[in-house]
Amino acid sequence: MSWNPALDPTIPIGDAVDAIEAVIVPRARDLGGFEVRRALPSAQRQMVGPFIFFDQMGPAEFLTGQGIDVRPHPHIGLATVTYLLKGRMHHRDSLGTDQWIEPGAVNLMLAGHGITHSERTDGEMRAQPHAMFGLQTWLALPKKNEDDPAAFLHAPATLLPELEGEGKQVRLILGHAWGEKVPVETPSEVFYADATLAAGAAIPLPDDHEDRGIYILSGEVTVGGQTFPAGQMLVFRPGDRVSVRAGESGARIMLLGGATMDGPRHIWWNFVASSKERIEAAKEAWRAGDWAHGRFRLPPGDDAEFIPAP
Repeated sequence: MSWNPALDPTIPIGDAVDAIEAVIVPRARDLGGFEVRRALPSAQRQMVGPFIFFDQMGPAEFLTGQGIDVRPHPHIGLATVTYLLKGRMHHRDSLGTDQWIEPGAVNLMLAGHGITHSERTDGEMRAQPHAMFGLQTWLALPKKNEDDPAAFLHAPATLLPELEGEGKQVRLILGHAWGEKVPVETPSEVFYADATLAAGAAIPLPDDHEDRGIYILSGEVTVGGQTFPAGQMLVFRPGDRVSVRAGESGARIMLLGGATMDGPRHIWWNFVASSKERIEAAKEAWRAGDWAHGRFRLPPGDDAEFIPAP
């Protein structure tokens, strides 16, 4: 489908730079040749819409026999969204899901009351050198959904809306924006998109979402006359009409946001909850290790090991 020029408002100038509420420089961590950059949560913002966790994984190059091994671990009160730009990852969870995650696909795991999963580059992936580059994000669940049963939803890249025109290539990953909607239901209002911009091309932020931000994957962008390089997250003030313009080398950005959450969240390890009591209950359930009868199960086919609680 083609881009609708009517969706492109006048690029903001002058005071429009005040629309930027926060500039977040992610914290980098080296996991043994594999770097992770965490933008959310941060000192400036805990969440952007429902997004409460935002990690850039890589880019990394693995030699034969090397790869990622995230052993089985639990989650509550959130939905994980794994989006790959390069490489493949093997997802298994306690629901019995066995899914290879491919670049451009949507993989939404709703933890609710509790789920356990693992993420690995195993099998044929390890038999040859391979690259890995992607984003791992969490959506905090609304209070009314915190105890919902766990679920896993997958949609290949071919099912996701794509918009193109005026130097823009955009894939909508979750939610609704620019008149399009992803055929994957989410527990709260959200938008998440992958946009590649040619040199000088501009893209408007959706104006029908309260919280909005971007993460710059490559290149640089200009907002209101100020330039920002790759590796930064910009969070914008609600209600302002804002567009982002790529620099001379173009840019690739992730756009994200949605409705403001119904209150702050507590975060401990892989658990997100509206109360400390929910966190404590999940801690005890995981430490109890009753995989046959307890709150958590281990993924079928990957139940020989697990990550203990900190």
